[in-house]
Amino acid sequence: MSGRVCASILQRASSYTLTLSSAAVLQYSNVVAFSSSQPRPAHQCHFSSWATSRPDQLCFTGEESGNWSQSGQRHLSTRQDLDFQLSQVQINSILRSNEQTVSVPEFDGRGLSAVKKFESNQLAANTPNEDRRSAATCLQSRGMLFGVFDGHGGWACAQAVSERLLYYIAVAMMSKQSLEELEKCMEHGRPVPPILQWHKHHSDFNYRESASLYIDHLRVFWQELLDSGEHGEGMIPVDAMDRAFKRLDADISLEAQVPLSNDLMKSTAIQVAFSGCTACVAYVGTEGIHVANAGDCRAVVGVLEEDGSWSALPLSQDHNSQNQAEMERIKAQHPPSERDTVVTDDRLLGVLMPLRAFGDVRFKWSLELQQSILSSLESGVDLDSLNLYQYTPPNYLTPPYLDVSPEITYHKLRPQDRFLILGTDGLWDELGSEEAVRLIGEHLSGIHLQAPVSPSERQMKLGQIHELLLKRRARASPALDTNSATHLIRHALGTGEYGELCQERLSSLLALPEDLARMYRDDITATVVYLNSDLARHQQS
Repeated sequence: MSGRVCASILQRASSYTLTLSSAAVLQYSNVVAFSSSQPRPAHQCHFSSWATSRPDQLCFTGEESGNWSQSGQRHLSTRQDLDFQLSQVQINSILRSNEQTVSVPEFDGRGLSAVKKFESNQLAANTPNEDRRSAATCLQSRGMLFGVFDGHGGWACAQAVSERLLYYIAVAMMSKQSLEELEKCMEHGRPVPPILQWHKHHSDFNYRESASLYIDHLRVFWQELLDSGEHGEGMIPVDAMDRAFKRLDADISLEAQVPLSNDLMKSTAIQVAFSGCTACVAYVGTEGIHVANAGDCRAVVGVLEEDGSWSALPLSQDHNSQNQAEMERIKAQHPPSERDTVVTDDRLLGVLMPLRAFGDVRFKWSLELQQSILSSLESGVDLDSLNLYQYTPPNYLTPPYLDVSPEITYHKLRPQDRFLILGTDGLWDELGSEEAVRLIGEHLSGIHLQAPVSPSERQMKLGQIHELLLKRRARASPALDTNSATHLIRHALGTGEYGELCQERLSSLLALPEDLARMYRDDITATVVYLNSDLARHQQS
């Protein structure tokens, strides 16, 4: 273990002394620190392919030892000796602290459920975590909603969207009669019939000060649906999801512009609007799955093939610079003179990696409106926390450059469709879709299929045969976690050269102090939804 901080870490640490504009850019977690062109470290157990900035060389000399928080995270003090080798107990404590498992009754009184259970987990790299997750049963329809949300520029927008979006979708799908009942209860001060049954983790929290504002705007939404005269039995999921995404984003924008009852609500509304988040939401009904995606989170179905192997069926497309159709969509919205500046360095205006998102009004509002809102803030508002949003993206000529229009897909459930994975980009940075499905599929079945030896492999030399055997043994290793989302995260961070779980690598990445962790990994959120294949089989017969 080296006794000094490697040169690359010192160089990065010195970047903490920044001007206001560059500091503002640095706060955007999807925006900075690492461009997509920067090579990621290879998955090798002994870090043999890492450059001088590899985690096993990170060490500060000093008299104080690091302290562990209750959440299992290590905090960096001014003088501190960092030990990057954790015990198995410490690793498990960190990985499992946010895991969640919820079983769903096969018959819940309203009909058969398409979901058997779901398992979820989160691992933070940012402090605090900028990812959020949501899960709820729609009490007015036969289906469940699941969402993952990846914040940037802070966690404020992801928090608000995780609380509110599922309500907007559920309300849009409700019948006119049900909405009229909600409105009558509100008018007469009676208890409102529940819309969602939430499945929350004990660490989840809500914006309590803003709850009344959120309810008021949700009510305005359903009033407008009633006034339209065309609502009838409610929107189909495709229309409901599209309408809900756009309406919530419009409400977030409006709330940052109007007078609010107290400074805390105003400060929250500003932070929600000026920060941003991507969102991927799945509505799992009795017949199929609808996925609405805006940004670079991802939804994948795990399919069990007839030969016992697993394949991945993508239900979303990443909205980033690697998506050529998305690039053309963005460029077509602006004059030809901006084709070379709309996306630079694989980022929107050189700053933002996802090309669709909630919030992020710095990429949507005119400069005049932004300056007017920020300059009108009174001293009671937390101005220090809002300094980030004073930064203006370069080449900001013809806004808006960003919207939240979701791309919506539908997949009819089949007996071979066994589970759905929803993950933020922190997961997909480390794992491909096929690999993630294989990990969950083998975790579910306990069967690890090995491909037959190919003709070329029969000509291997002894050393190559040894390497092949190591890879095969790694695939057949027993799972350490009962929770499949934890299983995914463990393998995403701890996979070694031969596909084996590498304790050294995992320990080094988890032991990184809070101010360095984001340099090596992103916040990770994964939700695995197990599907009721018997229901799909019954519907096909």
